[in-house]
Order: sequence, then structure tokens, then C-alpha cells
Amino acid sequence: MATPDTVLSAPPRTVTERWMQQLQDELCRQLALLDGSGEEFERDDWEHATGHGSTRVLQQGDVLEKGGVAFSVFWGALAAETARQLHLPGPTCFLARLHAVQFPRNPWVPIVHLSVQYVEAETGEGWFGGSLDLTPVYVDQAQAQWFHAQLAALCRAHNADYYVRFKSAADNYFYLPHRQTTLGVGGLYFDRLVLGKDGSFAQLFAFVRQLGLTYPRLYNVLVHQNADRPFNTLNKRWQVVRWGHYAEFSLLLDRDTRLGLATGVPLKNTLLGLPPQAEWPSQLRREANPAEAQSQQWLRPSVDWLAPNPEPPEGPMAAS
Repeated sequence: MATPDTVLSAPPRTVTERWMQQLQDELCRQLALLDGSGEEFERDDWEHATGHGSTRVLQQGDVLEKGGVAFSVFWGALAAETARQLHLPGPTCFLARLHAVQFPRNPWVPIVHLSVQYVEAETGEGWFGGSLDLTPVYVDQAQAQWFHAQLAALCRAHNADYYVRFKSAADNYFYLPHRQTTLGVGGLYFDRLVLGKDGSFAQLFAFVRQLGLTYPRLYNVLVHQNADRPFNTLNKRWQVVRWGHYAEFSLLLDRDTRLGLATGVPLKNTLLGLPPQAEWPSQLRREANPAEAQSQQWLRPSVDWLAPNPEPPEGPMAAS
């Protein structure tokens, strides 16, 4: 991939678009190697009057039951409500987005999701948004702590305040109010790092670029720690129940989904975050599945994952 020094002389929208295209290629290459099945990501390039992009999907691999990395660019006028959600001063903007999510075959391997975007208003003001978060089917306390320690170290290298701010924002964003539970164990979320106000383009791009490069490194570690763990039909059933929660978030709450629909991105790209299957049982036998109940206790906001011995906040157990 091109280094920042070789591209920063170009306009921010040009730099970010080129980088996201390169990152998509690199993520697909690394994830295909990690899957190990020999399958490649199926590529679907598309273009319309107000944008273009590429949707990449790998299905029925050895590690990944479904993996996806999507890139899109939009330029033009948005509906008033969408423009308001993006904090735009007017309806017209440039928007470049990349998001990636992998649904592993083994229930012990967690979902790790990445999203990065660059928005530029018609006034010329530009800002970055993004997230990197972890959604285990079974919460492993040590792995969740390690994940957050990695994110905290990434943030400290760029801004001492980033981790606390963006971790709290992720707890709020990845929350299912109808279940009174978080989607997973959180991570980082930010929607508006403004060029000039929050740092120079070079500084903010360096942070977002590092976020994108961190994604495959973290996922590689988590896959190798968990992919060979044995599982049974009960574990697999719990996985598709948890995937149902992921589908609820994607369809009901995820701003990226609404943004994709508003910008005319193809549905295959917009609905990349939907799992390959999902289940909504009328009742779960928690007494026969203590690991599931224990995992649910961790799905709360405000867990201090950097503490030596974190504990789930007190309160009623999350609804399944």
C-alpha cells in the first residue's frame, strides 16, 4: 500500500478514496489467506450517476462462513434528514466509506467489524468517522481485555483522549435498547474528527489509516486462538441466536445501513452486515447452557476492560 508521505500532497478526498480502495484489496488478500480454503472474495464492482464502489464477499470458507469488505463513494445531494445525521451544513457532499465484517464458522471465533469514512461538505469542511469493535458469541474475558488493550495503545499513539472518548461512544452506539444489552464487548466509535479543528489532515488520516491496518492484525490473532476449538450443535445454535442480534442491530440501528440506502449503494453492499443465518427462538434453556448466560452478563456498557480484573456492571441479565 502507498505510504501517507507519497499521497498527502493530493486533495483529502483523493487520498482517502485511493487508500480505501487499496485497503479493501489488502484486507481481502489477508482474510483469504487467513481463511485458508483457497476461496477468494467474489468481486462485484458497480457504478451509477452519483457514485461507484466494490463489494467483496467470501462464502463457505474454512474459517469464514461469510466474510465481506465493501467500499463505496458518493457525491451529490442527500435528503434533509440524512444530511442532518451527517452534520452537513447543506445537502451536497462527498462521502467515501469502507466497512468490513466477518462471520466465522466456529462459534468460538468472534466477529470483528471495521468501518471508516471520510465526509466532505460543499463548504470544503471535511471529517473522518469510524469504528472497530468486537462481537463474541462466547465472551472470553482475557481476549476482550487484550482487544481493548490493543485499541488503547493504538489511541495513545495519536491522542491521549481518544480511547476513553471513543470507547464510551462505542458502548452507546453498539447498544440494543430493546434487549438492554450491548451488541458485543465494544471497541472504538467516532463520527466526526474534523480537519483543522481536531488535527491536520495528515494527523487524522494517520490515525484512521492505523485503525484500518490494525483490523486484520487483531483478527488474525483471534482466529488463531479460537478456530481449532471444538464445538457442538448447542454452540452452533447459540451462534445463530447471537447472529440474530447482529441482524437486529444492522437493520434497526446501524447508521451505515441507513446511509447506504440513502446514497443508492447496491443492497449487497449496504446489507453486508447481515449474517448468513439467524434464529429467534421463543425460549432459550439457560439452565442447560451456563456459558451462554455467563457471556450475556458481559454485554453491558461501561465495562472497564483495561482493569486488571474487570467485572460486569450490576443489573438484570440481558434479554435473549
